[in-house]
Amino acid sequence: MLQFNKVLPRSLGCARRWVTRRFMSTLNTQEERKYDSTCNDVGSVNVPNPYIPNFAGEYIKPLQWKMYTKSHIPAILNTYWPRGAQSVDPLPYLAAASVLPMRTNNYVVTQLIDWSAVPDDPMFQLTFPQPGMVSPDDLHNILNAMRDNKSRVSLRKKVEKIRTSMNPHPANQKTMNVPRENGEELPGMQHKYRETVLFFPAEGQWCHTFCTYCFRWAQFTAVGSPQAFQSYDSEKLASYIRKHKGIRDVLFTGGDPMVMTTKQLERYIHPLLQDPTLDHLRTIRIGTKSLAYWPYRYVTNDDADDLLRLFETVTMSGRHLAIMAHVSHPRELQSPVVREAIRRIRMTGAVIRSQAPLIHHVNADPWVWVEMWQTQLSLGMIPYYMFVERDTGAKHYFEVPLVEASRIYHEAIRRVSGVARTVRGPSMSAAPGKVHLLGTAEVANEKVFVLQFLQARNPQWTGRPFFAKYDKRAAWLDQLKPAFGEEQFFYENELKGLEDAENSSGVLFQYQ
Repeated sequence: MLQFNKVLPRSLGCARRWVTRRFMSTLNTQEERKYDSTCNDVGSVNVPNPYIPNFAGEYIKPLQWKMYTKSHIPAILNTYWPRGAQSVDPLPYLAAASVLPMRTNNYVVTQLIDWSAVPDDPMFQLTFPQPGMVSPDDLHNILNAMRDNKSRVSLRKKVEKIRTSMNPHPANQKTMNVPRENGEELPGMQHKYRETVLFFPAEGQWCHTFCTYCFRWAQFTAVGSPQAFQSYDSEKLASYIRKHKGIRDVLFTGGDPMVMTTKQLERYIHPLLQDPTLDHLRTIRIGTKSLAYWPYRYVTNDDADDLLRLFETVTMSGRHLAIMAHVSHPRELQSPVVREAIRRIRMTGAVIRSQAPLIHHVNADPWVWVEMWQTQLSLGMIPYYMFVERDTGAKHYFEVPLVEASRIYHEAIRRVSGVARTVRGPSMSAAPGKVHLLGTAEVANEKVFVLQFLQARNPQWTGRPFFAKYDKRAAWLDQLKPAFGEEQFFYENELKGLEDAENSSGVLFQYQ
């Protein structure tokens, strides 16, 4: 492994330049020729029949980035709403966007939303806060305050009260996920599961477009600001991973790390690759919605090529680079630019894994998932997770009962080939861990939900099946009751103990 890190990258670099010279005619500059003359040791790398990828790809016309926020809603609706400005009142949309964060861009507005189908269009539902996402009483109060020209301070108080009631920090992520050293919380990190640490780079705590269902919506509002997950400290991250040898993966998340420049991202990633004391770190993950919302990041942005070189540096270090792509609807994968972005990412050796929650008004249809998974496969992506919408934000608007979620998943999965059945779901990312709803069954004359942990705070819970009473209305784990007359689920006593622990669960359960 050490020899690979020290020698092979340079050898492969020489090999690539030799292949380019041999099969792509000439190098670009005299300087490249001069530098390439030092690479005569290419014979040490066995490339008898080198594969020449399609370097050129499809030409994509650059698009200049334009960001839209709440204040742009009236103008956007006035411009694109098919029935004209007289038939739509923007005020209810402005009221909803006062509670839930709103940001989008010109690519989403002009190329993803089908304006002939609004307000029911799934991409419009996904990116513009809807009046129905706020309770009728709360919406009425906000509208009255806006029409009466109440002061910003008065309106903000009403909004913050509503936000606080929407469970802004679900699954105990503020209290049970944050690691500590010497009794002090480490900012910008979460360590819920032993093998994986989450890191929130400060520059990446916004998105190209906010999803209306986002479970981290509070990260972008005042209810999240006092304790927002973010850190500039790349050395602290490396130091933490160095001390905890059970960590195999680091997940850069947000927000969206792909809003960062390549130089900013390098500052966090390079130290992890260059430190020989971090050999136990095997995978670097980047959670992102950028393929859907701004695929130009990988194709025509000023530092797009630099970003791909960074990806290649990760894969050539011997580590796995996983782009955890959030794809909520098949339309997000249809444009030429997103397909070119996927092609370019895959050329670096990175693997793209796709995941999304099951969302009412957006993708609560098995045929939507069939199309989405089949499209992902044809583009070289790996379907990974179907999540259950979390118990936060506008959950009442988006939630799908577990019975219906199970039906949608199983109807979709039986309509795709075996290579698409890598996707796991429906999965609830709840306080004790990722709980997989395997389905329903009849056991001992009782109809039950069959569940198991895909990931758990205590690794010993992982893979252990357990049973809940069948409930056609339940939409989340805490709405389920144990089956067979049990008073509680097997993990509950230990979970209560972990709530009072002095450190995050990822720290407490180390390899023996």
